[in-house]
Amino acid sequence: MKTILITGGTGFIGSNLCKRLIENENNSLICVDNNYTGSLDNVRDLLNNPRFKFIEHDIIQPLEIDEKIDEIYNLACPASPPAYQGEKAIFTTMTCVYGAVNMLELARKHNAKILQTSTSEVYGEPLVHPQHETYRGNVNPIGIRACYDEGKRCAESLFFDYNRIYGTKIKVIRIFNTYGPLMDPNDGRVVSNFICQALRGEDLTIYGDGSQTRSFCYVDDLVEVIIRMMASDDKLLGPVNTGNPGEFTIKELAELVKEKIDKNLNIIYKPLPSDDPTQRRPDISLAKEKLNWEPKIKLTEGLDKTIEYFAQKIKSEEKELMNI
Repeated sequence: MKTILITGGTGFIGSNLCKRLIENENNSLICVDNNYTGSLDNVRDLLNNPRFKFIEHDIIQPLEIDEKIDEIYNLACPASPPAYQGEKAIFTTMTCVYGAVNMLELARKHNAKILQTSTSEVYGEPLVHPQHETYRGNVNPIGIRACYDEGKRCAESLFFDYNRIYGTKIKVIRIFNTYGPLMDPNDGRVVSNFICQALRGEDLTIYGDGSQTRSFCYVDDLVEVIIRMMASDDKLLGPVNTGNPGEFTIKELAELVKEKIDKNLNIIYKPLPSDDPTQRRPDISLAKEKLNWEPKIKLTEGLDKTIEYFAQKIKSEEKELMNI
């Protein structure tokens, strides 16, 4: 039986990964999170499973684990701009950097393989399109997003230095925009924003003119490639792009959500935030070649599943408010 530790395990991607990994009866999971952007509700159905343990902990601080750890998935970090900007900027950088060091040290102690979930944000405002892993990026190191962008870039550097200096078994992936069930309705990401606004009968808010593009990967596809990367040959260190190469403008996404929920809703436009990238699309040739992976779920199908999840969640929240 493998003992697997997942940081950020109550977050959106982390909780989906926990549910997938626990399906294998040869896995014992330790879920670690401070619940800043995650929620224990996301893994509540796992809490009574004898092969699942939750530890409330902030990885900015060192972590001691008595059990022998075989694998570590490091997902802990705020990932939506409203959560990592402003007064949480320093905390975000510390999570990326101190957190990476602490998890790498834990991996060294246990001789465990460790996977870092980096991000497409390391490419910044890309001057190359689509983005391949060899592209070094165009990041503003002093902008309001730098705490996340540069924090993740530094974490990648730490991972590769630990591999070179200590022989730590590492894996690094770069995650592009992901969506699906267990997203926080208030996390500020464009898919959750549009769906929740539409379900509540509100105007859909586009920041900028809507011509900026993103590539949206359904969470089940992402979890699959994360697991494949961890299981890959130790010589494949990464970084490896993980995302859906299908590219859509933000306006196209808004229109698609309207079509599925309420065609009569209005779209309103507000100024584009500082340093917000105008293009995002992964080149996933490496993932196809080395991991035999490419996303299977089309945007329209994934949106249907995500809309169903949010509809149930909003209905549940409204019931709770009525009972207060």
